[in-house]
Amino acid sequence: MRYTFLLYTDPADLAHMGPADWAEQKQAYGAYIGALKEAGVFVDTDWLQPVTTATTLTAKDGTQVVQDGPFAETKERLGGYFVIDVPDLDAAMEWAWKSPSAKTSKVEIRASAMES
Repeated sequence: MRYTFLLYTDPADLAHMGPADWAEQKQAYGAYIGALKEAGVFVDTDWLQPVTTATTLTAKDGTQVVQDGPFAETKERLGGYFVIDVPDLDAAMEWAWKSPSAKTSKVEIRASAMES
């Protein structure tokens, strides 16, 4: 079954980070991706552009509305995702706990609506 990890971070928690901190994060995520691949559960991952670059669409009530930026004003921002293929939620949670994001922010886990 496929599970997607949605990685949420409060930008204020990243404000203090310098180039060495970012290099350390890149290395941590590289190791995590390597572990997922070695276990044969890796499907996909990506960082997302900042939320300020988002375009939000809705056609609620039959009227098309395009909004620059995020739909909801929230403190935390969706910054990236991982998609893995594991047998069940317990296995997905095990991998989510190993994510560098779980140590500093939040990881939302969602099962795919389609069987893998």
